[in-house]
Amino acid sequence: MPESQAFKGISIMRSVAEETSMFSRRLMLGQCGMGLGTLGLAGLMSQPGALAATNSADANNNKTPHFPGTAKRVIHFFLNGGPSHVDTFDPKPLLKKYDGQAIPVNLATERKTGAAFASPFAFRKYGQSGIEVSELFARTAEHIDDIAVIRSMYAQVPNHEPSLMLMNCGDSVLSRPSVGAWVLYGLGSENQNLPGFIAMCPNGLPIKSGENWGAGFLPGTYQGTYVDPQFQKIDQLIENIRSRHASTQTQRRQLDLLRSLNEAHQSRRDDNRLDARIQSFELAFRMQMEATDAFDIAQEPQHIQEMYGNGVQARQTLIARRLLERGVRYVQLWHGAGQPWDDHSNLAGHHRTLAGDIDQPIAALLTDLKRRGMLEDTLVLWGGEFGRTPTVELTGGDKSTLGRDHNHYGFTVWMAGGGIRGGTTYGATDEFGFKAVEKPTSVHDLHATMLYLLGFDHEKLTYRYAGRDFRLTDVHGQVLRDILS
Repeated sequence: MPESQAFKGISIMRSVAEETSMFSRRLMLGQCGMGLGTLGLAGLMSQPGALAATNSADANNNKTPHFPGTAKRVIHFFLNGGPSHVDTFDPKPLLKKYDGQAIPVNLATERKTGAAFASPFAFRKYGQSGIEVSELFARTAEHIDDIAVIRSMYAQVPNHEPSLMLMNCGDSVLSRPSVGAWVLYGLGSENQNLPGFIAMCPNGLPIKSGENWGAGFLPGTYQGTYVDPQFQKIDQLIENIRSRHASTQTQRRQLDLLRSLNEAHQSRRDDNRLDARIQSFELAFRMQMEATDAFDIAQEPQHIQEMYGNGVQARQTLIARRLLERGVRYVQLWHGAGQPWDDHSNLAGHHRTLAGDIDQPIAALLTDLKRRGMLEDTLVLWGGEFGRTPTVELTGGDKSTLGRDHNHYGFTVWMAGGGIRGGTTYGATDEFGFKAVEKPTSVHDLHATMLYLLGFDHEKLTYRYAGRDFRLTDVHGQVLRDILS
């Protein structure tokens, strides 16, 4: 059919739709009761904070936060499986003294554990701050004066799936919008041609991982875009990035027609999912040019590539920096999807291998961001869903596995850049590293602090759903002001 006839048909469809469609909620308020309903709506919308709870699905425009934030973007190194805090950033000398002996701290663990298990790794002080860090992260430790180490985190349960959702979505029971989705909802994107939220997870997906970068009840346009960085060719990195059947001009005409059909369909309905669908098609079209450039690390100077190192972790970290400087708001880099940090046995060997994959790329990123003047407004977050026990895990025959069980009572994360006061430690676990005892810090406190650095009052960044104004921190959360610069 000629295009002129096709668009004439669309016009007829829209006309018929307008005559026969059911009232939308706004139309009903405007036409019933002589329009008095719209007066009530105007009154509601004029209340403070009302606009923060609207169902806007526009993720591709810059938005204004509640107040000027010190951070504009976030990169989250997520160590899937639970890295051991007592072997990385929370040294416990008493474990060496009590190695092989029972310790006085007696907390219930998911699996049977026995005596104290001294860290097989050496710790030493770094920087002017003199903060002790394990040899596992010796290169990252060179930046310790830019890092705030939070040693008093705690979660709710010692199970992976609920703790993953708690750290990434703010709730351990229900599937809720991820942190990245909330950030994109609040700030929008600085780049119209790239997704505002990208999650890179090599070597396959963890169980229910999509929930951890999903949009939940927020419009779908805020969900993370998944990229598998184990591939190097752009066609493999991002599926369907190029059409095999149509030129760019033909695609543009097809999308214009599709948009007209969708808008005609939308005119009869009040459903923001249609907005998200239209925007996703448009973004996919624009990405064909921009993404090819952003994901091509071959454009980087050789000395930069060498600074980040080799392997998939180095590649995805360098890609992340290229995305951040192009205006992507939130980049989450998963590590340990294929081989998680879940070392119930042979912790010494596995932790050394895993840390060897990411220590150099993390240090390179911090160096790179600082040289480019980006660290001051880029928030860097490092950590997993929980920590590990200071006691050794036992087999069914009560033999040592030389590993550690899950520990949600106390663990460590760290943050750098974006308004963080570097060279600081916050809170503490007990003398053996089992439980947070000084300034216990919930995941809600962590999220409240992240939002504050981005310019948001976490109690006011809300979204109305099912008759309630939801927020990332639910009804909890205190900003950790001691680590702010």
